Formats: sequence, structure tokens, C-alpha cells
Amino acid sequence: MNQTRILLAEDEQSLADTIKLNLELEGYKVQHAEDGKKALKLFHQGRFDLVILDVMMPEMDGFTVCQAIRLENPQVPVLFLTAKHASTDRINGLKIGGDDYLTKPFNLEELLLRIQNLLKRSQREGVKTTLSDTSYSFDGFTINFPQMSVTAPDGTLTSLTKKENTLLKLLIDRKNEVVSREHILETVWGYDIYPSTRTIDNFIVTFRKLFEKDPTKPERFISIRGVGYKFNPGSQL
Repeated sequence: MNQTRILLAEDEQSLADTIKLNLELEGYKVQHAEDGKKALKLFHQGRFDLVILDVMMPEMDGFTVCQAIRLENPQVPVLFLTAKHASTDRINGLKIGGDDYLTKPFNLEELLLRIQNLLKRSQREGVKTTLSDTSYSFDGFTINFPQMSVTAPDGTLTSLTKKENTLLKLLIDRKNEVVSREHILETVWGYDIYPSTRTIDNFIVTFRKLFEKDPTKPERFISIRGVGYKFNPGSQL
């Protein structure tokens, strides 16, 4: 029996019921979330082989959920379902880590075929991570995201907590861009009760102590007052 696990995030209950029933008839094990926050919570709690995300959902939209998933798992296939037809929306969805995009209304047979193709491709490619997904180097430091560690220029190894690792990857993935406090809280902390923004400041202080030549005059981890934070990689060789 096929024990492939699928996470379905769709707020339109009748459509969700129809998709879930058809997937289960195909032998898939399906968990349904009616909003983005619940979807992310279920993803954190379980193991999934494929994620189906409606773009327009309450609490947290599909694009934000996808970004949060990609910070932790660059491999799992993500299929977007949306009523949006604009090419810019499709491009944005694929740019942030989506693997496929199906606009509503759609044919159920086409959905099933796209799911089959994504699963086959995922199995065929195995681990489809690139070097940038697993590690990043700057100023002589090397960050290993899967191992949650940092190797300093002198060879010293420092372990990262899960939150430090996730926040670091978010800032590095968005290097040279200002990432708002709200986006950090939503994608790194995810759902339910947000920590205070002072918590983020403490993480940035930790990064400065670890990476900056002079933590009091940061050049890499920059605070933008009233907005958020930016990682400046400097000149890359």
C-alpha cells in the first residue's frame, strides 16, 4: 500500500474534501489544514512527501508557508493551488521554492498526474539540494545548515540552535535585502504566540559576536531601525 504522506492546505472546505477523498482513493495518506498557520504547525509535527498549498488562505498565505518550509526543508515538493492567473504570481511562487503551480478551477485528473510527476521526480533526484542549500561561506566562516554548525577561520566549531540556524538561513537566503521583523516572526517562529521583537535583537547580537570583526560596529548583520534586518555578505570571491 502506498504510504506517501501529503499535506493539503486549502481553506475552501468542499474543495478540500474532494481533493482529500480523491487522494485517499489513490492510496495517499492525507492531512488537511484549513489555514496557513495550521499547515505550518502540521508540517513541523510530521513527515510529508509532498505539500499542496492554496495561495490565498487565512492567518498565513501559501507563499509565506512555502518560504517557512523551505528554510527547514529544501527537498519536499510543493504544489501551489490558486485562483490567481497572473504570470507574476506564478513566477513568485516558483521563485520562493514552489515546484509546480495549478490554477483554479482545475481538472482532478490533472492534479493527480502533477502530484505523481512531482513524486517521481523527487524520488528520481533523491536529495536535490545544492551546495547553497546545505552550506554557505563568507569571511572565512562556513555554515553547515544540516549539521547546524559554524566553522570559524581558525577551525573552531560552534553549534547553532534550531532557531539560530533557521534565522541565519533566512537572512542569508535574502542577502542584501531588508527582511522585516514581521516576516522573520512569521517564517521563523511560525504560528500561535510570537516572541517579542527583542528576541530577534538578541539573536542578531549573537550572530555579531560570532561573525563580526567588531560586534559594536557590525558590517554583516545590519539592523534597519523600525523595519528589520539585513545580511550584507561583503565581497564574495
